[in-house]
Amino acid sequence: MSDRRNLFNKVWDLHTVRSLAGGQTQLFIGLHLIHEVTSPQAFAILRERGLTVPYPERTVATVDHIVPTDNQARPFVDLLAEQMMSAIEKNCRDFGVRLFNIDDNRQGVVHIVGPEQGLTQPGMTIACGDSHTSTHGAFGAIAFGIGTSQVADVLATQTLAMSRPKVRRIEVTGKLRPGVFAKDVILHIIRKLGVQGGVGYAYEYAGEVIDRMSIEERMTVCNMSIEGGARCGYINPDQTTVDYIKGRPFAPKAEEFDKAAAWWLSLASAADAEFDDHVTFDGSAIEPTVTWGINPAQAIGVNELLPAVASFPKDDQKGIVEAFEYMSLKENTPIKGQKIDVAFIGSCTNGRISDLREAAAIVQGKHVAKGVKALVVPGSQLVRKQAMAEGLDKIFSAAGFEWREAGCSMCLAMNPDKLKGREVCASSSNRNFKGRQGSPTGRTLLMSPAMVAAAAITGAVTDVREML
Repeated sequence: MSDRRNLFNKVWDLHTVRSLAGGQTQLFIGLHLIHEVTSPQAFAILRERGLTVPYPERTVATVDHIVPTDNQARPFVDLLAEQMMSAIEKNCRDFGVRLFNIDDNRQGVVHIVGPEQGLTQPGMTIACGDSHTSTHGAFGAIAFGIGTSQVADVLATQTLAMSRPKVRRIEVTGKLRPGVFAKDVILHIIRKLGVQGGVGYAYEYAGEVIDRMSIEERMTVCNMSIEGGARCGYINPDQTTVDYIKGRPFAPKAEEFDKAAAWWLSLASAADAEFDDHVTFDGSAIEPTVTWGINPAQAIGVNELLPAVASFPKDDQKGIVEAFEYMSLKENTPIKGQKIDVAFIGSCTNGRISDLREAAAIVQGKHVAKGVKALVVPGSQLVRKQAMAEGLDKIFSAAGFEWREAGCSMCLAMNPDKLKGREVCASSSNRNFKGRQGSPTGRTLLMSPAMVAAAAITGAVTDVREML
């Protein structure tokens, strides 16, 4: 009889330590990733209680959120940032945890570093004190963003208490048209299902569009699962997954790799696997997508008009009016042509080498529009090195972009890279909340790196397909 469990439930069952009285599962965590912002309090809890880290080899640390991307000389100019750096250095030393520090070429944004090093593997449970941990689901892992107290739980016990979510399969059929990227796919899904649509669910992404994606594209899709309210998002492992992991520093070697690969592939949801819900989207109908509001579901195709307030359910209309007012936009007007002040290419969503290549192809031989500040921030030191080996830094610099060091940068602005006042930013990041990019009145338009590049060149929201 075939195993009709989907991948999520197979991996959950394999990592179940026991069922708890309240209905939750105590789940073993195979890989714990930490960074400088959500770990200091967790280590402080351990110290207060006299606890150790029993499996330090299962935790890996890097620094990314507060790291400046221009001047990285220590001590950092920002006193709080320097304190966080000193804390993670001391904590990793004291508790025997591996740290990819700023002077280590493996440093970078935590969700780019894990896969790049081969730490992220199919069938794993992965946790990190960061919302976008779902990125690692691109490998057929189940990966959860957790809070600070849970970071302490994982450090002390290597387990988490969690309720098992339901699983929704999201199928994207057909073929994407030129100029449409993984970022457009996930923005389209969130737009259609809503920011609360995934509450209580894990998302399994499938279908021809997903199957054809590179691992880096799959990471972009899984990264934003949390923005659709899902607990996590994942894609079944296949040959693309195996090929990506092979030869990476922390991947199994030789015969061990072949054994691991066979097991990874066996975890995929069977053709007749059971799901709690099923949704299908036509990939060929997806356009380059841009957010216009203050959450990632408030998005439209680049050539659409902004929606009418009356087109939303009564209960949602107050929030729609609020979004229009905050963004200084009007219903039934185009998003195309909306002027921008800043263009940001980077983040755990879109700071990988393929993202930089797509953007560089658009800007090559052109120049950033007058009055636009444009930044390219590679997601890791290895991405930066690869981009420079390919000459992408020279293409960006010649076009008037600032070429920066690796870090989270303007995605969340816990570092010097911030919007000022009412600036409008075309951003390849993952959140367009009020104040997200460092100014309490700053405005964010999320889009693909290629779309950000096009906006930087024209000074306004542009259909990248006109520049291909």
